[in-house]
Parts: sequence; structure tokens; C-alpha cells
Amino acid sequence: MRGGDRRRLVRRALTSVGPGDGDGGGGGEEQGHASRLWHVTLSVSGKPAPLSEVRRGLEQLAHDHPFLLTSRYADDHAEIRYWEEARDLHDAAAVALRLWGEHRSSAQLPPWEIVGLEVIDRATYHQRVAEGYGPPPAHPVGVHPY
Repeated sequence: MRGGDRRRLVRRALTSVGPGDGDGGGGGEEQGHASRLWHVTLSVSGKPAPLSEVRRGLEQLAHDHPFLLTSRYADDHAEIRYWEEARDLHDAAAVALRLWGEHRSSAQLPPWEIVGLEVIDRATYHQRVAEGYGPPPAHPVGVHPY
């Protein structure tokens, strides 16, 4: 069943943004769907940690995840905003929900939990900003205290 194996491989390749990104859940019919940009706001919170360690960890996360736009932090919570390229909201959210946990060790992030996630498409983001009720204005790109 060589043809069946090939179809299975093609189908697998089309069900996620890239190797290891999301569990897919789609099928071969999604072959024509292009990636889109999604604005992600990830909120994390937990027990207080030294501000210098929080900042250093977020700076390392920004280095490890080059699409990080900005992050704000305090000793017990942080907000990370960035653009994610993904086929659909499901894939963008799946990547966002893994971001903190997958980088916790390498960036030495605090053992906080994700307490909020917003994923919106580019058009919705720009519409909100134009109407004056978009996300709070971003600081210049980088890591900033609240």
C-alpha cells in the first residue's frame, strides 16, 4: 500500500503549521489554506519572584522566540504579546499554550501558570486599534515592567 502510505504522509504534513506544531485535527482538504497572522496575548501568574529574575527570563524568552513583540511584568504576573503565523486559530492557540511551558526551563522562567489567552486575527486586531478599543498600547519592542 505504498500509495496509501504516501497519502497518509501528505495528510499529516498538511494538518499542522510545521513539525510538532499542534495536533492538527484537519485533513487533506485543508491543503489550499494559507497561513495567517494572529495576534497573541498570553497572561501568566503565580507566586512572586525576584523582578530581576523575571526580567532576565522574559528577555531570554524573547531571544528564543524571535516573534515576541513585547512583554510586561511584575513580580507575580506577566503579559506576553506577539504575532504568530499559523493556519488557523486552533494552531495559533496550541502554540501559545505551549510557549510558557516549553521555554520555562531553557529561559529559567518562574513556575507560573497560564491564566489568560487571547488570539485574534490580524484584521480584528487592526479594527480594534482603529476603533480605539484595541489592546493597551505596546511599549517599544522588548521587556518592560508594568
